[in-house]
Amino acid sequence: MGVYTVSSVENLRICVVMVGLPARGKSFISQKIVRYLSWLSIKAKCFNVGSYRRQIGAAHPSADFFDFKNEEAFRIRENAVTQAVEDMMKWYEDDNGVVGILDATNTTRSRRDWILKLCRENAIEPMFLESWCDDQEMILRNISDVKTCSPDYEGVDPEKATSDFLQRIGKYEKVYQPLDLDHDKNLTFVKLVNVAQEVIVNQIQTYLESRIVFYVMNLHIRPRFIWLSRHGESIYNVEKKIGGDSSLSPRGMQYAAKLPELVRESAGDADLTVWTSTLCRTQQSAQYLPYKQLQWKALDELDAGVCDGMTYEEIEEKYPEDFKARDEDKYEYRYPGGESYRDVVIRLEPIIMELERQENILIVTHQAVLRCIYAYFMNVPQEESPWMSIPLHTLIRLEPRAYGTEVKRIKANIPAVSTYKEKGTSQLGESVNDATKYRNLLTGEGGN
Repeated sequence: MGVYTVSSVENLRICVVMVGLPARGKSFISQKIVRYLSWLSIKAKCFNVGSYRRQIGAAHPSADFFDFKNEEAFRIRENAVTQAVEDMMKWYEDDNGVVGILDATNTTRSRRDWILKLCRENAIEPMFLESWCDDQEMILRNISDVKTCSPDYEGVDPEKATSDFLQRIGKYEKVYQPLDLDHDKNLTFVKLVNVAQEVIVNQIQTYLESRIVFYVMNLHIRPRFIWLSRHGESIYNVEKKIGGDSSLSPRGMQYAAKLPELVRESAGDADLTVWTSTLCRTQQSAQYLPYKQLQWKALDELDAGVCDGMTYEEIEEKYPEDFKARDEDKYEYRYPGGESYRDVVIRLEPIIMELERQENILIVTHQAVLRCIYAYFMNVPQEESPWMSIPLHTLIRLEPRAYGTEVKRIKANIPAVSTYKEKGTSQLGESVNDATKYRNLLTGEGGN
């Protein structure tokens, strides 16, 4: 539980200052850090200078806008970073922020010195994070991602966008001063060379900084997919019981037989590894998948403690105070002798770390566990994550991208019961209002 008290114990505020040329994955890394820390209950927020620049009148700039000799453009860009930093400082004070991330190129020592001074004056620890890259294939792949996702190139011909972006990089290269151990030996920094090919770490002094370093060392920005599926319908599902280690129902077995076809249609010839929990129903669901399989105890369903094997009606009748308490704060509520959603997040952290290191993974697991994994990838607030609807007999494909995670759901068209319980009732089933409320979380619509 120590990870949740680190900020209060150390009374520490950190500013992660991104450094690097365009198309080096800085925004991707920034967003990943925010999602990871927020998922661990550490208040984090990203301040993207490009967004500020677009707000003050430079929405679709050409490469010439980024020429450091262009005085008017330079003034606008400096104004954008000033506004971003002012908002970040206000966030630290007003919202008790712990880790702010300044997502910008910050390519010159003069810019970094200014940020360093400002942080020191406000009792904030600056930590510089440079993404340095000379892998041309990786750079071109990042450019392709930027030109399709960045608001700067919305509606622009792809070839023109690529040409312009390469010119933009050239403007920055003329003034770029990378971090190095000679000039910057007194700074706290981590330098990622070609993402994780080599990592240089300097003057990391606190527990929270070390956590961030360990996390980014596990990241990669190669294209990949993650497939998620609940187990097939179980006998306990049909009987409306929670927990347990029951076998699949006949319809659940149909889903297990159909799953290889769904995966093949979505993944093609991709080389996958299947991760399951140690429970019977996930093993049975994955039994026909022709891929390497690993079992993870950490993927087991949320432990319902004394309520294991009961229906919600039985829980409401036997433990009415617990039933009400769980509805009031489902994320924090811990079943007597069992777990809370927060407990599940703690045991899932090694899973998340390993997921970030891997290429293509298919996870067959349970409703509460998938809600926690979803919350991580989709940046869902903790209080909302336990109420997301994760239906049975549906394969979900996640594609992590620089500006969010794209989601696609593939239904097996095999009937199954609903195991969704709305707040304030012991009955199972999803209302139209509730389905609409959480649709965006499940499809990626409306931003991530």
